[in-house]
Amino acid sequence: MATMERPQTEGVRLEAPAAVRNRQPIMDVLGRHLPEAGTVLEIASGSGQHIVAFCRQYPHLNWQPSDPDPQARRSIAAWSEHEDLAIDAPLDIDTRDDRWPTDHLDNIVAVIAINMVHISPWDSTVGLFRGAANRLAGGGLVYLYGPYRIEGVHTAPSNAAFDQSLRNRDPSWGVRDRGDVAEVAGEYGFRLIETVAMPNNNFSLIFRRGD
Repeated sequence: MATMERPQTEGVRLEAPAAVRNRQPIMDVLGRHLPEAGTVLEIASGSGQHIVAFCRQYPHLNWQPSDPDPQARRSIAAWSEHEDLAIDAPLDIDTRDDRWPTDHLDNIVAVIAINMVHISPWDSTVGLFRGAANRLAGGGLVYLYGPYRIEGVHTAPSNAAFDQSLRNRDPSWGVRDRGDVAEVAGEYGFRLIETVAMPNNNFSLIFRRGD
């Protein structure tokens, strides 16, 4: 069952229990698709617990976090310091705004977003692919993780209930259909190359940009 847990706090560092549970399965999938070098830009990094785990697991890559929430950016920086990792300061990126402050980044090879698509307006997903298309060369990766409907059908009753709870909180949120995401990805030159079933009725969606 997909859940949206309220982060706990330890000083500035936010703690999301779901991030601890799902980080290893996510890293296992990412490890099969990430290149040997380059910058990975994470959108909506949240607490920062994912990116510090990814940086430790795959230190040959440059991991760049981002989040539009100042509290989240403080948490990301605090986690990086706590783990003594050389992660660049988190960027303020709202994907609906095309002016991403990424001009200083070299060789962006992947854009990843974990548990963002269902907890944001649809325009945010459109903006994510538009922004990725402007920054990724041919073969570039977009990785998404979270709950999705498949051909219009929820994959578990718990996901249907979660979808309704999201829409009750904000009508612009909700569990998206994989086909709708793939369609907008295709509009910006990305092809869905793999869908991986993950624990608790979540999915990893892997997209590649055409040459």
